[in-house]
Amino acid sequence: KRSSRLIINIIYIIMNFKILSTLGPASLNKVIVQELEENNVDLFRINLSHTMLDDLEQIIENLSSWTNVPICLDSEGAQVRNQDMKTEQVYFKEGDIVKIHNKYTVGDENNMSLTPIGVFQNLEIGDKLRVDFNSVCLKIIEKNKNYLSALVELGGRVGSNKAADINRHIDLDPITIKDEAAFKIGLKMGIKNYSLSFTNKAKDVHLVRNIIGDNTNLISKIESIEGVLNLGEILPLVDQILIDRGDLSREVSIEKIPFIQRTIIARSKSMDTPVYVATNLLESMVKSSAPTRAEVNDVASTLLMGASGLVLAAETAVGDHPVGAVKMINSIIKQYNRWTPNSSCKDIIFEKL
Repeated sequence: KRSSRLIINIIYIIMNFKILSTLGPASLNKVIVQELEENNVDLFRINLSHTMLDDLEQIIENLSSWTNVPICLDSEGAQVRNQDMKTEQVYFKEGDIVKIHNKYTVGDENNMSLTPIGVFQNLEIGDKLRVDFNSVCLKIIEKNKNYLSALVELGGRVGSNKAADINRHIDLDPITIKDEAAFKIGLKMGIKNYSLSFTNKAKDVHLVRNIIGDNTNLISKIESIEGVLNLGEILPLVDQILIDRGDLSREVSIEKIPFIQRTIIARSKSMDTPVYVATNLLESMVKSSAPTRAEVNDVASTLLMGASGLVLAAETAVGDHPVGAVKMINSIIKQYNRWTPNSSCKDIIFEKL
């Protein structure tokens, strides 16, 4: 028994969790990037959904001169989004009519447009479009060549480039034209890490492998019911799995998410595939200098489930405390490694940190 406990203690102590940090307006500068590196960030994520293709080469050049931390290009993938709005707080009033245009249009209270190219043609009268995590619900009531007319069934505020979902399945290409161009830029500039958003099946993985080759590191993001159901065929083909709890909660009721997370982690571990968890880890730290108790408990529970790493998104991309958020993740990891089965509760509570 003593031997078994010793082995368990060693396993706890040597756990080396990865920290993935998304870069954005709050962190895409030399000072913050270097502070994040000093605080053990293992991978810097560039979200192509929020990055202009024309800016990508310069961003990669800057990062490569600022840090030795590897860079990961994260695809847009099979995701419907609205395009630019005139402000980040455009209000759609319930009962109003909004035109959804068949070409790029800067949105306002009565107009918007969608990406990717081609989604417009797939929308039909009667379809319902939810924008920005249910902030707004639009029902298509008329369709013509140049625009769709939609009734605002649920009003709310919408900013630019917000994710949207439709109340029925629409096939979208797993890799957008922009994704392919961005991945080719990354390959040209020596990037070795790529992430495929909305990986739904093995075919999606093969398509991206045809672009990035086999000598790169591929993270498949599981953020749809189809991806969860096809996990068995995806796992053998990829290097890591990333559970995006945010987009997954568009298709699965929120109370099921913790249990789906636990299941995905267990299945990934059974096949020796590292698995990361993203979305709302320390969401309150986007504005606050400290997380909530519930957030800390969620992060700790995710580690205890067997996650290989944690992904900070809004916290480091647009938050007010990007470095503070990473430091908090480090603190929770430190406590995970400290609390072994034979730890003295009293000693740990009163230890000097």
